[in-house]
Amino acid sequence: MSELSEKTTLAETFRTALQSADWPLLRSLLTEDCHWTLPGDNRISGQVRGADAVIERLRLIAGYGVHFDFQRTLFSRDNLALSLHNTAERDGRVLDEHLATVCLLDGGRIRAIETYLSDVPGMNAFFV
Repeated sequence: MSELSEKTTLAETFRTALQSADWPLLRSLLTEDCHWTLPGDNRISGQVRGADAVIERLRLIAGYGVHFDFQRTLFSRDNLALSLHNTAERDGRVLDEHLATVCLLDGGRIRAIETYLSDVPGMNAFFV
């Protein structure tokens, strides 16, 4: 299998697992020391370290009723990025953001994630 095929499969598996809340499958895509950084100043912001912490953050985000609309996968030579449009409504608050989730890969698994957002103030207001 080519590197591009492997990255495509990884991205598709990530999308499927996130949309179906298959946390064990998602965890299998991460290295043990994976870390994830999100901007902002709210309940999900900052950096978490370790595969279990990454999964807990994903579970927390999903628990807010976020709909993950995957737009496309972008590829670099060694890594990939997921372009998403996330939406949700909760307690009169609306989330409507575009984001890029950049995944740094190691041996066919995700070792680091950094998320770039279009509306950090909106995320701060939603994830209180």
